[in-house]
Amino acid sequence: MATDEAHNEFVDNVVKIRRCAAVVKGGRRFSFAAMVVVGNGHGRVGWGYGKANEVPPSVEKAQKQATREMVDVPVEDGTIPHKVNGRYGAGRVVLIPAGPGTGVIAGAAVRAVCESAGITNILTKSFGTNNPITLVKATFDALSQLRTAQDIERLRGVSLS
Repeated sequence: MATDEAHNEFVDNVVKIRRCAAVVKGGRRFSFAAMVVVGNGHGRVGWGYGKANEVPPSVEKAQKQATREMVDVPVEDGTIPHKVNGRYGAGRVVLIPAGPGTGVIAGAAVRAVCESAGITNILTKSFGTNNPITLVKATFDALSQLRTAQDIERLRGVSLS
């Protein structure tokens, strides 16, 4: 989707908009919840969940939360450094690095996260649930486990040849 002036370097994807109905005396009162993924396309990505009585304010709230809670993702040559599994609730996601020209092989929710992070070549598979909100959280769990070879060398105090 389009970006606004507050975070012009970021690209945001609306993953899911949910409608909730509260039954009141006059009928049904609807409220909306939006799940948004925001990223700069160069290794920084975040997700946000906002609720409001109308759609645009809920999306704005989610964008604001997503920009506050961004994480760094190690992207090497347009893909991830190694295979990783992520899970959240019943959702499980497997992310596998892919060679150049593969593209993003993923469902809508996982694709939004990968493209926002700047990953251009990746293979993914989701298990357990097709709930987009759960899959986004599982994808972020997987991305948080990624380590580059330099990180491993530094943490272990050895050199990998």
